[in-house]
Amino acid sequence: MSSIKKLGVQSYCYREIRALPKLVKAVRETGVDRLELCGVHIDFNDLKSHAPVVRTLQEGGITIVSSGVNGISADEARARPLFEFSKAAGARLMSVSFNIHELPGCLRTAEKLAEEYDIRLGIHNHGGYDWLGNVESLRWVFQQTSPRIGLMLDTAWALHTGQSATNFVKAFGERLYGVHLKDFTFDEKGKWRDATVGEGTLDLPDLKRALEEVGFSGEPILEFEGDPSNPVPALKKCVEAIRRVFA
Repeated sequence: MSSIKKLGVQSYCYREIRALPKLVKAVRETGVDRLELCGVHIDFNDLKSHAPVVRTLQEGGITIVSSGVNGISADEARARPLFEFSKAAGARLMSVSFNIHELPGCLRTAEKLAEEYDIRLGIHNHGGYDWLGNVESLRWVFQQTSPRIGLMLDTAWALHTGQSATNFVKAFGERLYGVHLKDFTFDEKGKWRDATVGEGTLDLPDLKRALEEVGFSGEPILEFEGDPSNPVPALKKCVEAIRRVFA
């Protein structure tokens, strides 16, 4: 993460901005030009939609660096359209999750298609209530799979487990392919709420040091789910806070 100029943003932040031209405008106003595209803004199963969506975003100056978070099925035919989109977009990373009830088939399908399409898959750790939200489960998966499958670390959901985001970074440095830069505050009952990155529980300077220690060179992707009807002002504050720390 030596160059924060690479900072991207998750399209789910703009989930109430559905029209692609308006999405392009909002992303550019946020101050970035890289995007992880989610299913809110495209039907990945509609193969005919891939090229027009990619073209609209690219003509607007937006580089698609990833897609997701996508559930990878054990059924190769169901999973393949997700990889076809990555090919159309020129994206070398996909943020993914797996259904525990489809093991081990979903892992084998993911490995096979990731190899065929020459991309990396980053598991999204979706909090303490998700089976892939903790270090031990992730370690088990990585022991069962090739380096095509690694981690897309969500820093806020790491905090949700009661651990620091840096614990995940240090545990999986070589398999860390992307980071969702996201922050939560927690009330006395443990209820979480999105916060401007760096103004919640996330220790950004500590995260920066950990990423530098492991030589992270993957995709940093901002995510803030608050203010969905008008997300740009808060997202701009997040970008400014991240760039101050990672300058």
